[in-house]
Amino acid sequence: MPNTASAKKRLRQNETRRLRNRSARSSLRTQIRRVREAVKAGDASKAQSEFRIAQKSIDKAASHRLIHPNAAARTKSRLVKLVKTVD
Repeated sequence: MPNTASAKKRLRQNETRRLRNRSARSSLRTQIRRVREAVKAGDASKAQSEFRIAQKSIDKAASHRLIHPNAAARTKSRLVKLVKTVD
């Protein structure tokens, strides 16, 4: 347990950030899953629209350093490739 006031504050900040990151990461994964499900269902228009939303959320996560920028680029690249197979 923290002893100093600054350590206590740091603990509170870490907890808040952990919960915020957890929520954001979960919604990011959900959006990526929706793209994959739309592709699997063979629905090209839905896959395309879900990809646009996913792309925005991936970029936002990378800019906030929730995920590494290279991981974001790799994920977007793989999703684009996947969406193009449905057309």
